[in-house]
Amino acid sequence: MSWRKLSTLILTAVLLVSVISGCGSKNDNETTNTGNANAAGEGTASDEVVDLEVWYTNLGYKPIEKGSVLYNFYKDELGVGIIHPYVEWNGGTTYLNQLNMKIAANEMPDLFYPQQGIEASLAKNGAIADLTELLPKYAPNLWNAIPQDVWNIVKANDPTGQGRIYYVPGVLDYGRMGGLIRTDWLEKLGLSMPKTQEEYVKVLEAFRDGDPNGNGVKDEIPTGGREEAKWMDHLFAMYGIAMNEGKPDWDIYNGELTYSAVTQNMKDALAFIADLYKRGLIDPETLLNNKAAWDGKIDSDKVGNYYHWAEDAGGHIEKIFKNTNVKGDYAVMPIPEVPGYEGQGFYTLKKMQSPVWVVKNNKDEEKLLATMKLLNNLYDKSKWEDLFYGAEGMHHTVKDGKKVSIAPDKSTQENKLFQPFNDLDTLEYKSNLLKNAMSEEREWALGQNIRNMEENQKYVKTIAGDGLPASIYDGYADINNRTLYVEYATKIILGQYSIDKFDEFVKKWNESGGEEVTKRAREWYAKVKN
Repeated sequence: MSWRKLSTLILTAVLLVSVISGCGSKNDNETTNTGNANAAGEGTASDEVVDLEVWYTNLGYKPIEKGSVLYNFYKDELGVGIIHPYVEWNGGTTYLNQLNMKIAANEMPDLFYPQQGIEASLAKNGAIADLTELLPKYAPNLWNAIPQDVWNIVKANDPTGQGRIYYVPGVLDYGRMGGLIRTDWLEKLGLSMPKTQEEYVKVLEAFRDGDPNGNGVKDEIPTGGREEAKWMDHLFAMYGIAMNEGKPDWDIYNGELTYSAVTQNMKDALAFIADLYKRGLIDPETLLNNKAAWDGKIDSDKVGNYYHWAEDAGGHIEKIFKNTNVKGDYAVMPIPEVPGYEGQGFYTLKKMQSPVWVVKNNKDEEKLLATMKLLNNLYDKSKWEDLFYGAEGMHHTVKDGKKVSIAPDKSTQENKLFQPFNDLDTLEYKSNLLKNAMSEEREWALGQNIRNMEENQKYVKTIAGDGLPASIYDGYADINNRTLYVEYATKIILGQYSIDKFDEFVKKWNESGGEEVTKRAREWYAKVKN
């Protein structure tokens, strides 16, 4: 599941039982557009509403048909008619098959969510619109909302090699991931937040030996992660290792773009983690845990320190309270300083997300401009709250002048398409949404989400490999899948291999395609920087 869809699910869960003040009255002429408020509508053949066929994720909700409730809502909010046929999602597989059939029949949707890199072949074949000049002229809200450095990456990734823009990228403008630590456990044990690696190890020892959950059983897990050495990035972060959910990534090492898995930093980090494992300071089932197993341990009040979304700590805290009646506290852990790596630690941020929208290369100029109008209005931030709540009576009700989300009902609700704050995920908007969403009864827990997501920004860094295209791995699937890395990393952590085996891994990685992949990555980086 993509982070964009997961973010939608989490916020929906937060808001289902929450009440938020309704939007104040808005002047219809207000817009974030620096030019004409209806820039994208200029040049259309008439003032009549233009209908557009839009394809997007649908997890079982009703389609949007002409004249339906959501059709009329979007017509009023966005100035165009939206026709959204039901297409089974099935993890994107069925969706992509159906999309390919439509394209083959010369019936491509006007606007759609691309999957599995389909946008590359469509761009090469001229089937989707070149947006390079269209967006600044007709969709300035969208153009200005996305940072220029992200547009530079999109241009560098142009499959035609011409430095053009063929898709609208998803963007995450803040560091979502961080290490989280039970501060109530620290307080109970008389400990301070660790600032150095030495202090951090002492905290883990105390978590293991001191019964901080107070149940009289030594069942506490100091820290850990999941299978394939994933979701334990906080242990690598202190060594300055670029890593995304346990997957090594690319950053600048010794002055050049380099895969973090083959650096001295990684060797030192694996030696440290292997020592923690040997001493019983990491969950012994770390390399066996799937998501359900690891989340279950956290929610059972057993885990002192873990790595995940800083803004979702409150969700775990509420489950802990439900399961144990303990009101805990997870706070962002500052990255411990490691001798020889002082000032180098960071939690990885990747601003560039997957492509969100591509536009049909429509010979019907009226439809093409209507699509630009849709994109322009979609990125008008004054509309985001209304778009989140959807149609009144179907997706939300108004009680005492306040909006209340209606529980999801696939039998009655049409599929909400547009949640732009998830495609352009901003710290300011997400913080405000969570603040407004909190009921008094849940503030003790959900307040941690806001505090942590804001605190986490002190420790994140956008890595140099942000936006690196998957095409650098063409012909080297095992490197893309981290096959060799996972084998050596897990065996080193378990003590089956000595740390000296790391040099053997680096040699094999380079010989099996790593040198060529590195060459491609550095060529890409040179284009981005120019």
